[in-house]
Order: sequence, then structure tokens, then C-alpha cells
Amino acid sequence: MKLSRWVLIVMAALLATGMFAPSAMAARGFDDKEVRVGQFGPLTGPAAPWGAVLRGSALRFQLVNDEGGIHGRKIKYFMRDDQYNPAQTVTVVKELIEKQDIFALVGGVAGAGSIAAKDYITRNKIIWIGPTASARELVFPLNPYLFCLTPLYEDEASIVTKYLVETEKLKKIALLYQNDSYGQAGLAGMRQRLAKYGMKAVAEIPVEPTERDLASHIMKIKNEGPEAVLLWVAPTTAVISLKTAANIGFKPLWVGGTPLADYPMMYKISGGLWEGVVNTSYVEPPDSTLPIVAKYREAQKKYMPEERWGLFFMGGLLVADPLVDALKRVGKKLSTEAVLKQLNAMKRYKTIGPTINWSKDQHQGVDSAMIWKCGPGGKTIVLQGWTSNELATWKKK
Repeated sequence: MKLSRWVLIVMAALLATGMFAPSAMAARGFDDKEVRVGQFGPLTGPAAPWGAVLRGSALRFQLVNDEGGIHGRKIKYFMRDDQYNPAQTVTVVKELIEKQDIFALVGGVAGAGSIAAKDYITRNKIIWIGPTASARELVFPLNPYLFCLTPLYEDEASIVTKYLVETEKLKKIALLYQNDSYGQAGLAGMRQRLAKYGMKAVAEIPVEPTERDLASHIMKIKNEGPEAVLLWVAPTTAVISLKTAANIGFKPLWVGGTPLADYPMMYKISGGLWEGVVNTSYVEPPDSTLPIVAKYREAQKKYMPEERWGLFFMGGLLVADPLVDALKRVGKKLSTEAVLKQLNAMKRYKTIGPTINWSKDQHQGVDSAMIWKCGPGGKTIVLQGWTSNELATWKKK
């Protein structure tokens, strides 16, 4: 009893002097030797091709570690497979935070899963940079811990619809959209842009992500005689759409967003039908001669030759870049608050994607995309450089 009382007295003294206070204990997510970073996405399942985003980030962090780390700390990186299932997203995010004690998240593929996990991530004050699911619900209202570096899905749809009307001079446009936040954002962006011209889509057809028989949907669209059809769906659904249309002799101009712009993959799985498809993109072309793109391309060949250099892999590098830069700027005195301060001060920041402008009041940061066309063999043809959506309503807030 006397010993127990003595222990209590000593502990009370330590607390009083601050030696045993929480601030003196190990900080969350890092120590003197490492910073722990996580990412979730579909490494298996129907959206597995998008899992290349996670492996692209792995390359970026490997380059950091091979250069000696950042201020003496290596980056320990955890990839988690959520199988493109929102319930599984929440499960793996909890594991990353509660068991792996991560400091930050980068990337994160799929809108529904990201939205499902957002509140839990925020409650735990985990910095989250670059969810590739560019859904309005993720960014607004302002979340102090979440930073977006890709255009909103609705902005991409607005930008490419403007291209169709003003550059291609098309007047009859239809949309096949996934019945979730991703597809509905495409619907909103297209409608917003067409309304500016006093136009409406000739058809707006929702499809469930798991649907595979699209014959009736494609026939409905064909019967309206569109010159172009926007596809705001996942890759598998998009390919089924083109194959179904080809079987009935329906050949409009097909158009999609960044999720469908990995041309070598889309060309292959569509049996060449993807040639001629127009897409938006939030990264530079894979064959770009920009020095930073060339650097990463060569690093992929050296460190991950089994990977295919392409849009999704590049997306993983893109989402990791700002965290690496912020960690370097902070110095040795690392904290969540210090990294947030650096991220909030990023202006005219660009690596292999659009220019980013963040502030403490605005974490969307990006409103622009490129426009590409799929050429023979899946080659990327740039139709239009970085283009902003001047109709973006979030910029007026």
C-alpha cells in the first residue's frame, strides 16, 4: 500500500512538471525515425485498375526514402484494399488510424467510400490530401484537414461539354451516368454548361454501377439521335456501353472524364473501340516532356518495371507530392498544425497536374482540366491544354 501511494505521488509530480504530459509522449503518426502515411483504394474487385493510384504514391515515397527521408524521417506507407466498397473503406480507414497510427492520408479512390469515411477521418484530425474522388460533398463545406487537388467531377463535365459545343459545334448531347455521387456530379456539370447555351441534353440515362446489360439504355439514347454521348460511369460500364452500341451500329462521339482516360487500358479492354473517345484529364500526358514527368517516368522504369506507366499511376504521384513538399518545408519540428499551415499557404503549386491554390478558407484549389483524345493503339492526343471552368459556383463562395 505504501509503495502504491508512493507511485501515485511520483506520477503526480511528473504530471505537474509536464514530464509525463501528453505533449511529451510520442506524437500521433510519427516519431524521430518515420512518418506514417496511408491510402485506400481498389486493389482488387471491379475497379482494380484504379488501384494503380496507390502504387504511384508508393513510388513517390520510395524516392523520398532513397534520398534519405525528410529531416531524418523515412515515410512508412500503408496501402489498403477497399475493393471499391464503401463499408470496406470505413473498415480499412479505421484500421489505418487506430492500429497503424497514421499521420496523414493521401489519395483515396471512389466517391462513395471517401464520403463514407470522411467524418471519421476528420474527427481524428488526420490530414487528407488529394482524394481522387472529386466529389463536392468531400470538399464542401470547408474541412480543415482535407485538401483537394483535382477538379470536381462537375467541373470536368462542364469543361468538356463546353468543348463539345464551342469547338466541335455539336448541338445534340446525351449522358449515361452512374447513379451515385460521381455520376450525378457529371449530370450537374453538363446541365450547368448546356443551360448557358439555352440547351438541354437529348437524353439523361442513369445506370446502376453493377448493371451489365445496357441494351435498353443504349437503345433509348440512340433513338434520340445524339451527336455525342457523355459517359460518367466506371470503366467496365463504359466498355460495355461501346460494345453494345457497336452491335447496333450506333457510333456517336463518346466522351468521358478522367476516370476513363487511361487510354492504353481502355483501348485494350474495349478491343480498340476506345479509339476516338474524348476525355478530360487532371494529369499531364504520360509521354509529356516536362522534366518532372520525365523524372517520375524513369523512376517507374527503375523501381517498378512491372507497373504500367499511365494516368492512374501518375495520379498516385500527384496526390503524394504536396505532402512531401509540406513535410520538407516544416522542418524537424513536425506537427499536424505545422503541416496544415504549409498546405494552407500553397499558391501556384504545380507538379504533374493542374496548378494548385489553397488557403485556409479554400481547400478545393483546382478548377481546370486538359482535354485528350484516344489515338491509335491507345496513344494520347492532346486536344486542349489546361482549361478552367469559369462557371464553377464554388469559386464564388
